[in-house]
Amino acid sequence: MTTIIYIASFLALLGVLVTIHEFGHFIVARMCKVHVQRFSIGMGPVFYRKYDKHGTEFALSAVPLGGYVSMTTNKLIELEPESVKDLTEEQLKNTFDSKPKWQRASIMFAGPLANFLLSIFIFTAIFINTIDPQTVPVISNVNDSSVSAFNANDQLLSINGTVVKEAKDVNLELLSYAGYSGNINFLVKRESNIDPINISVEVNDFLPTSESQNNPTKSLGIDITYKMQPIIGKVLSGGSASEANLKANDRVLKIGTTNINYADDIRTVVSQNPNTTIMFKIERNQDIITLPVNIGSKENLGTLGVSFGTSRTFIQSLSKGVYETYNLSVKTIQFIGKMLTGNMGTENLSGPIGIAQMAGNTAQAGFLPFMYLMALLSISLGVLNLLPIPVLDGGQLTLLGIEAVRGKPLPEKAENIIYTGGAVLVGMLMIFAIFNDISRFL
Repeated sequence: MTTIIYIASFLALLGVLVTIHEFGHFIVARMCKVHVQRFSIGMGPVFYRKYDKHGTEFALSAVPLGGYVSMTTNKLIELEPESVKDLTEEQLKNTFDSKPKWQRASIMFAGPLANFLLSIFIFTAIFINTIDPQTVPVISNVNDSSVSAFNANDQLLSINGTVVKEAKDVNLELLSYAGYSGNINFLVKRESNIDPINISVEVNDFLPTSESQNNPTKSLGIDITYKMQPIIGKVLSGGSASEANLKANDRVLKIGTTNINYADDIRTVVSQNPNTTIMFKIERNQDIITLPVNIGSKENLGTLGVSFGTSRTFIQSLSKGVYETYNLSVKTIQFIGKMLTGNMGTENLSGPIGIAQMAGNTAQAGFLPFMYLMALLSISLGVLNLLPIPVLDGGQLTLLGIEAVRGKPLPEKAENIIYTGGAVLVGMLMIFAIFNDISRFL
């Protein structure tokens, strides 16, 4: 049964990503009136096909790795006249290479763009259907004298100007400095200081090994925990908070004489004061107000009747979805660059076996983790296809750029050599990724 889950989840994951990518090419080609000969999901021999009213063949092919959109070109008409004998005069006139450069570029770019849009859609759906935990990274321990400027309980606000809130944010930002020598600037909030503090840490060949890259904060010399901010997410009906008129999105600043920094502080104070009336100092819509709260009791522990973490609006979810897609795209480009320079281990590359394993694991973890993986891989697919490697969309866009500069295409022989080299490079990359997958099981 487990094997079936892994296979089914892999096929579903790859099927959606490839279909969306190729549909991007297809729909823009249609908009530019370029005839599409075949829209194939999978490579190799076709085992199922269906034609639409325009004569486009929609196919499922035997090898479930990738797909393609085959468009009518002048070269196809010249070399394989039989394959286009049923096309109308209008279709024969509107070949891909007869279109203006901006239209051809749009068709090529539409595939990666579709992947980015899919990622935004998935992230938005996830964010609007989940609670924002409102966490912040807090230093729990300082393990190295080189970072002794940090204190335990410092709240990490940003790294070199980039705001960090989640574990993913901290690790991704630190990983982007793999191989770096120089200063990394941290902005922290310290309980004893009103204003944030700048801490500069000097590093030399930061995160040089795969082992150090697996845990960037530990390699830096600090341990980090993630604590929820003291922002009320939901007020339970009939509870102490409801009777005291506490509301969702209230930030608790003080309970009695105790300053509140995190949600855990609220739980601690409340649990220790059952059946007691305590003054709550809160921030509501930028106003500071004080309310008396009659703490309830259950099993001799104080109760408040609230939950933490807030719901996101559609606009907030969409905005976060766009940002996550942009940020992860930039980080993907940075990590590819670091792999090429040797500053990041290439064992991080995964092939179909690794993707199948991730798909199966996340599918068993639940629908949302599976969709999150789909969004991540959709970003990777979009970014990788924009690399200037012939046979990929980015390579064809590069050749279009060269054509625009030269005023004419490269000689056919040169293009053939370039495409052959690109195909060999992509093939070698795939073999290397599969080798990585296999080595993980040995």
